[in-house]
Amino acid sequence: MVTFNATVPDDTTPASALPTPAVTPIAVAEGDGIGPEIMQATLRVLDAAGAKLDVQHIAVGVAAQARGFSSGIEPSAWGALRRTKVLLKAPVSTPQGKGLKSLNVTVRKALGLFANVRPCRAYAPFVRTLHPQMDVVVIRENEEDVYAGIEHRQTDDVVQCLKLMSATGSERLIRYACEYARANGRRKVTCMTKDNIMKMTDGMFHRVFEEVAAEYPDLEAEHLIVDIGAARLATRPETFDVLVLPNLYGDILSDVAAELAGSIGMASSANIGAHVAMFEAVHGSAPDLAGKDAANPSGLLLAAVQMLAHIGQPSVAARVHNAWLRTIEEGVHTPDIHSPASTMRVGTQRFADEVIARLGLEPTHLKPVRYTDARAVAVSTSQAPRPTARKELIGVDVFVHFREPQPSALATILKPHAGPAFSLQMITNRGVMVWPDGQPETYCTDHWRCRFRPAPGNTAVRPQDVAALLARFAAANIEFIKTEHLYTFNEVAGFSLGQGE
Repeated sequence: MVTFNATVPDDTTPASALPTPAVTPIAVAEGDGIGPEIMQATLRVLDAAGAKLDVQHIAVGVAAQARGFSSGIEPSAWGALRRTKVLLKAPVSTPQGKGLKSLNVTVRKALGLFANVRPCRAYAPFVRTLHPQMDVVVIRENEEDVYAGIEHRQTDDVVQCLKLMSATGSERLIRYACEYARANGRRKVTCMTKDNIMKMTDGMFHRVFEEVAAEYPDLEAEHLIVDIGAARLATRPETFDVLVLPNLYGDILSDVAAELAGSIGMASSANIGAHVAMFEAVHGSAPDLAGKDAANPSGLLLAAVQMLAHIGQPSVAARVHNAWLRTIEEGVHTPDIHSPASTMRVGTQRFADEVIARLGLEPTHLKPVRYTDARAVAVSTSQAPRPTARKELIGVDVFVHFREPQPSALATILKPHAGPAFSLQMITNRGVMVWPDGQPETYCTDHWRCRFRPAPGNTAVRPQDVAALLARFAAANIEFIKTEHLYTFNEVAGFSLGQGE
């Protein structure tokens, strides 16, 4: 029984006036492009399967912008999400290279949806794939990394994107991945990072993985550098079980895994937080297919299956999923997965009709699903505080916009203004040391990192010393862009070291 509310009650609605708990209230966003079509197909299947849902529609994406909400989400939607705690969302259009932030990223971060869970399973021989044994779940961190979206243009030639990662955010995600593996009968968890290059950010994620994995001796734990890990995923995906990755790598490799399994059009995603969860297809809004009844609704339908299991309707989840599997193995396929082996080429709504016709049936070749066998996945709402380190300021990196390509000329300008607290230790350009003892072949932009460490005889550095240094630069018309303080934590450097440090 799927019921629909044309309007969403505001935050002042009394609890007594909200839907009775006989059904589960969920928020639904139809999205952009093909979104309304695949949402219609999905909700028809859920209704026919006996899902007990009270659907409350909210406007996001282009629909919200058309109502004057430039953020892409109407303000009342936040209250609906907090009340229902569940969002089933069709794809929305995301601006590329300019404009607003991704609405997906905004919702995930605003509601604390830290874990992105993407199952990637092959359906051979009914859907073409080179890897018929593939059955991988990618669990991606959802809130941190370069997806913080903090970017700046700093010079004529250089822009910056900050990569922010926390130990607590990494631990929560990795612990969830291990709990997911246990709850779903998985045996192996693989972490991938690039900590041979990003030794502090990715290095921390790797270190936390080792710490958390030690608490799960029943699970096999391994770590791979992401480039070789991606290569193995592309060629031997059957060797993986659960992958846990930082945000950017997880975003890329989950799409790769979905396509390897057969089609990204069938990939679903659960975004899990301590208080709210969002379920969506992995693919985009595909505006070129909008209105043509040609889109595959499987990604959103399988996301709805994940949602049903999450809200405590596992028997309905299994009923829908098994009917979908039966439909796929009987060769009823949308254009994106249609092949000579298919028996019927259908559009969006006809595909939904075919799934509905098979409700109550199970696949005969593919393995049926049983959601009642899975234990609930623990979501950490609190973590033990990490010990506070002894933190000491020992220098500063000052980033300077300097238009001449000679680092020695910049050093000549900077050195007279360094004292009395500091001396200029090194200059780098795009991370390469160019002064002192740089190489003449190094190409330099107009963006320079200038490292200042305590002058001889000066053992203590204070924040006011940094402020005084910048004041001298300003008086000398030296164009500094930003600073990064250099700290030690329990006498261990909290910054990347230069040559000779």
